[in-house]
Amino acid sequence: MLLGVLAFALAACGSHGGGANNVAAPNANGFYKIGQPYQIDGKWYYPAVNWSYEETGVASWYGPDFDGKYTANGERYDMNALTAAHRTLPMPSIVEVTNLDNGRSIQLRVNDRGPYARDRILDVSRRAAQLLGFANAGTTHVRVQLLQQPTLQAELLAQRNGGPEVEPPTQLAAAEPVATVNAQALAPPAGAVQPSSAADASSAPPRPAPRAATSHLALVTPAEAATTKTQAVVTAAKSRMYIQAGAFSSRANAETLKAKLTQFGTVNIDTAQVHGANVYRVRIGPIATPSEADRLLGDVVKSVPQARLAFDW
Repeated sequence: MLLGVLAFALAACGSHGGGANNVAAPNANGFYKIGQPYQIDGKWYYPAVNWSYEETGVASWYGPDFDGKYTANGERYDMNALTAAHRTLPMPSIVEVTNLDNGRSIQLRVNDRGPYARDRILDVSRRAAQLLGFANAGTTHVRVQLLQQPTLQAELLAQRNGGPEVEPPTQLAAAEPVATVNAQALAPPAGAVQPSSAADASSAPPRPAPRAATSHLALVTPAEAATTKTQAVVTAAKSRMYIQAGAFSSRANAETLKAKLTQFGTVNIDTAQVHGANVYRVRIGPIATPSEADRLLGDVVKSVPQARLAFDW
């Protein structure tokens, strides 16, 4: 049992790059950092600002081995905080992460780099994995969306700390100029009768009573909330996971690769249109769970290094 627990911990946490050698930031806001292109295990990553970022894939979590060490932007990693590691998003960024297997969704602060194993797209803290409901499984199928306004606020605070490297500041839209407006009362025209204040008050239509402040969440009944969550889970169930080993313009090449992969399970050749031409995709699956897909991808890349996860909706 002990060996099994150890193996699980390594599988959950072993894909993280970490930032233990970075310079410490002066406070919890960290440094603002985008970073230069970098290479890990022969693969290049290109950090950049991308406000339209949204991605679906497999997420993992990391915990005790990194707790208390510096993250890639100079913050102290706290495995009980709501943070995450991403390979290319600026730091700090605020993302919304939805577990597509159960419909749970939370917002996380990206302050570290990783993960780099098996095509995973996000490493979250242990606490985030607990709240998203996959701490025991180790991995799950998620959608990650960048939130622009919360990210801008976090970046502005971090930029005040400077940093060990010079980063271009986030460009904010300039505010429209505000013009000064002069107003003055005009005398009534000749012959006009000005009503008294009492008569004016009595003739005015009654004002509606102010509405009580309510949360938009209070407008959703428990039954509606249950229906909404169920719909989210049903939508998630429609997505199917595959290992895509290659894509070819030649059907013969696709057939050759298919024959090489039969040891890994059901292999299909799908035809897709790309710029008006047929592309033959060699895929293993569909695969039932993210943990199974994560394990299978680790085996397939030993034979086909360019293999990756793919999703159909």
